[in-house]
Amino acid sequence: MAESTISSRGRTTVPAQVRKVLNAKPGTRLHWHVTPDGEVLVRAKTLSIRELAGSVKVSKRVDIEDMDPWRS
Repeated sequence: MAESTISSRGRTTVPAQVRKVLNAKPGTRLHWHVTPDGEVLVRAKTLSIRELAGSVKVSKRVDIEDMDPWRS
């Protein structure tokens, strides 16, 4: 298990083994979530939605009306 210490300014270092698993590099944003039972989840945000633009190849254009699953 990895461990770090919080400084008097509220800062900490993410351990190297955790950074490696997350593929976290300088500038990677961390999202913190505290669950109702007090557990803390930390997720690395490595890509923005803009960086994903163009990553999916569209082979067929579909009209919005054709996307309606309730149409008859």
